[in-house]
Amino acid sequence: MHTKHFLLAAASAIIAASACSQWSGQQPAKCRQDGKHCEKSLPAFGNADFYADGKFDEEAAKDAVIRLMEHYGYPVTEKTRAQLWVSDYGTGRFAELGLAAIMYANDTDDRYMLQDMFLLPHQMLPEHWHEKPAGDLPAKMEGWLVRSGTSYIVGEGDDNLLAFPEIKIPACHEGGVTVKHVVKAEPGDFVALSRVFSHHWQLAGDQGAIITEVANVHDNASVRHQVKAINDHFLGK
Repeated sequence: MHTKHFLLAAASAIIAASACSQWSGQQPAKCRQDGKHCEKSLPAFGNADFYADGKFDEEAAKDAVIRLMEHYGYPVTEKTRAQLWVSDYGTGRFAELGLAAIMYANDTDDRYMLQDMFLLPHQMLPEHWHEKPAGDLPAKMEGWLVRSGTSYIVGEGDDNLLAFPEIKIPACHEGGVTVKHVVKAEPGDFVALSRVFSHHWQLAGDQGAIITEVANVHDNASVRHQVKAINDHFLGK
Protein backbone atom coordinates (compact mmCIF):
# COMPACT_ATOMS: atom_id res chain seq x y z
CA MET A 1 0.00 0.00 0.00
CA HIS A 2 1.33 3.43 -0.92
CA THR A 3 2.11 5.73 2.01
CA LYS A 4 -0.58 8.19 0.91
CA HIS A 5 -3.23 5.47 0.78
CA PHE A 6 -2.11 4.09 4.14
CA LEU A 7 -2.41 7.51 5.77
CA LEU A 8 -5.88 8.03 4.28
CA ALA A 9 -7.00 4.64 5.53
CA ALA A 10 -5.63 5.34 9.01
CA ALA A 11 -7.34 8.72 9.11
CA SER A 12 -10.64 7.14 8.07
CA ALA A 13 -10.31 4.56 10.82
CA ILE A 14 -9.68 7.27 13.42
CA ILE A 15 -12.70 9.25 12.24
CA ALA A 16 -14.90 6.16 12.38
CA ALA A 17 -13.71 5.31 15.88
CA SER A 18 -14.25 8.86 17.10
CA ALA A 19 -17.86 8.77 15.87
CA CYS A 20 -18.76 6.99 19.07
CA SER A 21 -17.89 10.10 21.05
CA GLN A 22 -20.25 12.30 19.05
CA TRP A 23 -23.79 13.02 20.14
CA SER A 24 -25.73 10.42 18.16
CA GLY A 25 -29.03 10.92 19.97
CA GLN A 26 -29.84 7.25 19.45
CA GLN A 27 -31.26 4.88 22.04
CA PRO A 28 -29.33 3.23 23.61
CA ALA A 29 -26.08 4.98 22.75
CA LYS A 30 -25.21 3.60 19.34
CA CYS A 31 -22.78 4.86 16.77
CA ARG A 32 -22.04 3.57 13.32
CA GLN A 33 -18.65 2.21 12.37
CA ASP A 34 -18.38 0.85 8.83
CA GLY A 35 -22.07 -0.05 8.84
CA LYS A 36 -21.97 -1.64 12.30
CA HIS A 37 -23.14 -0.45 15.71
CA CYS A 38 -21.12 -0.11 18.87
CA GLU A 39 -23.21 -0.34 22.03
CA LYS A 40 -22.54 0.20 25.71
CA SER A 41 -25.00 0.25 28.60
CA LEU A 42 -24.98 2.65 31.49
CA PRO A 43 -23.93 1.26 34.88
CA ALA A 44 -26.64 0.41 37.39
CA PHE A 45 -26.90 3.37 39.74
CA GLY A 46 -27.90 2.56 43.31
CA ASN A 47 -29.37 5.03 45.74
CA ALA A 48 -26.45 4.55 48.13
CA ASP A 49 -24.16 5.95 45.44
CA PHE A 50 -25.57 9.44 46.05
CA TYR A 51 -25.48 9.78 49.82
CA ALA A 52 -22.69 10.21 52.37
CA ASP A 53 -23.51 10.14 56.07
CA GLY A 54 -27.17 10.44 55.17
CA LYS A 55 -26.68 13.63 53.16
CA PHE A 56 -27.25 14.13 49.45
CA ASP A 57 -23.88 14.13 47.68
CA GLU A 58 -24.34 16.57 44.82
CA GLU A 59 -20.90 15.86 43.38
CA ALA A 60 -21.66 12.14 43.17
CA ALA A 61 -24.94 12.99 41.46
CA LYS A 62 -23.11 15.18 38.97
CA ASP A 63 -20.63 12.37 38.32
CA ALA A 64 -23.52 10.07 37.38
CA VAL A 65 -25.13 12.69 35.15
CA ILE A 66 -21.84 13.27 33.35
CA ARG A 67 -21.63 9.50 32.80
CA LEU A 68 -25.08 9.77 31.20
CA MET A 69 -23.87 12.64 29.02
CA GLU A 70 -20.78 10.71 27.94
CA HIS A 71 -22.88 7.64 27.23
CA TYR A 72 -24.82 9.60 24.63
CA GLY A 73 -21.98 11.80 23.43
CA TYR A 74 -23.55 14.96 24.86
CA PRO A 75 -20.99 17.81 24.81
CA VAL A 76 -19.16 17.95 28.15
CA THR A 77 -17.02 21.06 28.57
CA GLU A 78 -15.02 22.60 31.37
CA LYS A 79 -18.19 24.56 32.29
CA THR A 80 -20.54 21.60 32.49
CA ARG A 81 -20.12 20.59 36.13
CA ALA A 82 -20.53 24.15 37.39
CA GLN A 83 -23.64 24.64 35.22
CA LEU A 84 -25.36 21.47 36.44
CA TRP A 85 -28.19 21.78 38.96
CA VAL A 86 -29.08 18.54 40.71
CA SER A 87 -31.80 17.81 43.27
CA ASP A 88 -33.34 14.83 45.04
CA TYR A 89 -36.26 17.06 46.12
CA GLY A 90 -35.52 16.17 49.73
CA THR A 91 -36.64 12.56 49.28
CA GLY A 92 -33.29 10.91 49.95
CA ARG A 93 -33.93 8.72 46.89
CA PHE A 94 -32.07 10.44 44.02
CA ALA A 95 -31.64 7.23 42.00
CA GLU A 96 -35.44 6.93 41.88
CA LEU A 97 -36.70 10.51 42.01
CA GLY A 98 -34.74 13.61 41.09
CA LEU A 99 -33.50 15.80 38.30
CA ALA A 100 -30.39 17.33 36.81
CA ALA A 101 -30.61 20.33 34.51
CA ILE A 102 -28.61 23.05 32.81
CA MET A 103 -30.49 26.31 32.27
CA TYR A 104 -29.01 27.89 29.17
CA ALA A 105 -31.43 30.81 28.91
CA ASN A 106 -34.29 32.27 30.94
CA ASP A 107 -35.03 35.72 29.61
CA THR A 108 -37.81 37.36 31.61
CA ASP A 109 -37.77 40.47 29.40
CA ASP A 110 -38.19 38.82 26.00
CA ARG A 111 -39.77 35.74 27.58
CA TYR A 112 -37.98 32.70 26.31
CA MET A 113 -36.32 29.83 28.11
CA LEU A 114 -34.08 26.92 27.12
CA GLN A 115 -32.74 24.17 29.32
CA ASP A 116 -31.54 20.60 29.03
CA MET A 117 -32.78 18.05 31.54
CA PHE A 118 -31.07 14.79 32.44
CA LEU A 119 -32.82 11.77 33.94
CA LEU A 120 -30.92 8.68 35.06
CA PRO A 121 -32.34 5.24 34.21
CA HIS A 122 -35.86 4.84 35.66
CA GLN A 123 -35.55 8.18 37.48
CA MET A 124 -38.76 10.17 37.95
CA LEU A 125 -39.27 13.91 37.72
CA PRO A 126 -42.10 14.42 40.24
CA GLU A 127 -45.56 15.58 39.31
CA HIS A 128 -45.84 19.37 39.32
CA TRP A 129 -47.43 22.35 37.63
CA HIS A 130 -46.73 26.07 37.20
CA GLU A 131 -48.77 28.89 38.69
CA LYS A 132 -48.74 32.40 37.26
CA PRO A 133 -45.74 34.35 38.61
CA ALA A 134 -46.12 37.68 40.33
CA GLY A 135 -46.17 40.77 38.14
CA ASP A 136 -46.73 40.65 34.41
CA LEU A 137 -44.92 37.40 33.66
CA PRO A 138 -47.11 34.69 32.11
CA ALA A 139 -47.64 31.24 33.53
CA LYS A 140 -45.13 28.79 32.09
CA MET A 141 -46.03 27.07 28.84
CA GLU A 142 -43.48 24.48 27.80
CA GLY A 143 -42.60 21.55 25.59
CA TRP A 144 -39.94 18.83 25.55
CA LEU A 145 -37.75 17.46 22.78
CA VAL A 146 -36.17 14.12 23.64
CA ARG A 147 -32.58 14.13 22.42
CA SER A 148 -31.39 10.75 23.69
CA GLY A 149 -32.85 7.78 25.51
CA THR A 150 -36.53 7.44 26.35
CA SER A 151 -38.76 9.60 28.51
CA TYR A 152 -42.33 8.75 29.42
CA ILE A 153 -43.94 12.19 29.43
CA VAL A 154 -47.16 12.18 31.42
CA GLY A 155 -49.90 14.79 31.59
CA GLU A 156 -53.61 15.39 31.21
CA GLY A 157 -55.69 13.19 28.95
CA ASP A 158 -57.04 9.67 28.80
CA ASP A 159 -55.58 7.38 31.46
CA ASN A 160 -53.37 4.86 29.65
CA LEU A 161 -50.82 4.32 32.42
CA LEU A 162 -51.60 0.60 32.72
CA ALA A 163 -50.49 0.17 29.11
CA PHE A 164 -46.94 0.91 30.28
CA PRO A 165 -46.13 -1.69 32.98
CA GLU A 166 -42.47 -0.69 32.78
CA ILE A 167 -43.34 2.58 34.55
CA LYS A 168 -42.76 2.11 38.27
CA ILE A 169 -43.68 5.14 40.37
CA PRO A 170 -41.27 5.35 43.33
CA ALA A 171 -42.65 4.87 46.82
CA CYS A 172 -41.10 8.21 47.79
CA HIS A 173 -43.67 9.90 45.53
CA GLU A 174 -46.09 9.08 48.33
CA GLY A 175 -48.82 11.44 47.10
CA GLY A 176 -49.26 9.33 43.99
CA VAL A 177 -49.99 10.91 40.65
CA THR A 178 -53.11 12.67 39.43
CA VAL A 179 -52.43 12.70 35.67
CA LYS A 180 -51.92 9.44 33.80
CA HIS A 181 -51.86 10.13 30.07
CA VAL A 182 -48.51 8.72 28.93
CA VAL A 183 -46.59 9.58 25.77
CA LYS A 184 -43.53 7.41 25.22
CA ALA A 185 -41.07 9.87 23.70
CA GLU A 186 -37.83 8.86 22.00
CA PRO A 187 -35.11 10.83 20.17
CA GLY A 188 -36.68 13.42 17.89
CA ASP A 189 -40.10 13.33 19.56
CA PHE A 190 -41.50 16.65 20.77
CA VAL A 191 -44.30 16.72 23.33
CA ALA A 192 -45.94 19.95 24.46
CA LEU A 193 -47.78 20.68 27.69
CA SER A 194 -51.49 20.16 27.02
CA ARG A 195 -52.43 23.54 28.49
CA VAL A 196 -51.15 26.17 30.89
CA PHE A 197 -51.44 25.15 34.58
CA SER A 198 -51.77 21.43 33.80
CA HIS A 199 -50.01 18.84 35.97
CA HIS A 200 -47.19 16.81 34.41
CA TRP A 201 -44.33 14.46 35.25
CA GLN A 202 -41.73 12.35 33.49
CA LEU A 203 -39.93 9.07 34.02
CA ALA A 204 -36.87 7.86 32.10
CA GLY A 205 -36.46 4.52 30.39
CA ASP A 206 -33.80 1.95 31.21
CA GLN A 207 -31.02 3.96 29.57
CA GLY A 208 -32.01 7.34 31.00
CA ALA A 209 -32.94 10.39 28.96
CA ILE A 210 -31.61 13.73 27.80
CA ILE A 211 -34.38 16.21 27.08
CA THR A 212 -34.38 19.78 25.78
CA GLU A 213 -37.10 21.93 27.32
CA VAL A 214 -38.35 25.12 25.69
CA ALA A 215 -40.76 27.55 27.32
CA ASN A 216 -41.83 31.16 27.52
CA VAL A 217 -40.29 31.72 30.98
CA HIS A 218 -39.48 29.86 34.19
CA ASP A 219 -40.02 31.05 37.75
CA ASN A 220 -39.01 28.74 40.63
CA ALA A 221 -41.38 30.41 43.08
CA SER A 222 -44.34 29.50 40.85
CA VAL A 223 -43.63 25.76 40.71
CA ARG A 224 -46.03 23.59 42.70
CA HIS A 225 -45.55 19.88 43.39
CA GLN A 226 -48.25 17.31 44.00
CA VAL A 227 -46.45 15.84 47.04
CA LYS A 228 -46.43 18.35 49.90
CA ALA A 229 -43.02 17.31 51.29
CA ILE A 230 -41.45 17.71 47.84
CA ASN A 231 -43.20 21.04 47.35
CA ASP A 232 -42.02 22.36 50.73
CA HIS A 233 -38.45 21.27 50.05
CA PHE A 234 -38.40 22.85 46.58
CA LEU A 235 -39.78 26.14 47.89
CA GLY A 236 -37.44 26.11 50.90
CA LYS A 237 -40.20 25.94 53.51
